[in-house]
Amino acid sequence: MPSSGEAVLRMARNWVIYIPKINDKLMVPVDAMTTLSQKTESYEALYRTPQAARTPVMNAQLRSTRKDLETVMRYIKRRHFFSPPLTGSDIVSLGMKIKDKVKTPVGDPIGLVTATVKYPNEGALELRIHHMSGTPFDKRANYGVKIRYGLFHIDHPEPDNIEMLMNNKFTKRKKELYTFEKHDRKKIAYFTMRYENSKGKAGQWCPIISAIIP
Repeated sequence: MPSSGEAVLRMARNWVIYIPKINDKLMVPVDAMTTLSQKTESYEALYRTPQAARTPVMNAQLRSTRKDLETVMRYIKRRHFFSPPLTGSDIVSLGMKIKDKVKTPVGDPIGLVTATVKYPNEGALELRIHHMSGTPFDKRANYGVKIRYGLFHIDHPEPDNIEMLMNNKFTKRKKELYTFEKHDRKKIAYFTMRYENSKGKAGQWCPIISAIIP
């Protein structure tokens, strides 16, 4: 089912128009088609009301009417679209997508990830993880982020070997909070991170970032 109200309405209108053309194959009952047509008209009447003119009651009716329409559409699809199977042109005409039977390989995580450091309270650092500009982003390739970090004396130079960052974790979150013991305050924390795909293949470590623990 489409995610937007406009797309749901467009699909429903396609069904009202196209199903009768192939109903000798689908055998959708007259009462089901009548219900689909009525639900589509009811939803369209509410949906076409300008946003500024919608009251809270109307918004509630809009949500309820859309839910009713989607319920009818799911019923028709489940009962009549699978046997006999629709042709590719039927599926496209009904506003649906043809299932891709060829699996797309998971790409290598060639992009770079980094983070902005925030200071939420004493003894804590928060990493706001984000994609670095100028590098391609691929949701499957950039499945998650491996973070490595280490704590050092304030005067310690930036580590030149990633193995010096002894602590590590994997995350799929956009924010990671680190809390430290009282004796670690005023130390410097060095972080680096990289993307990893869903197959465990790793990308390039980003430039090291640092922050003094408040």
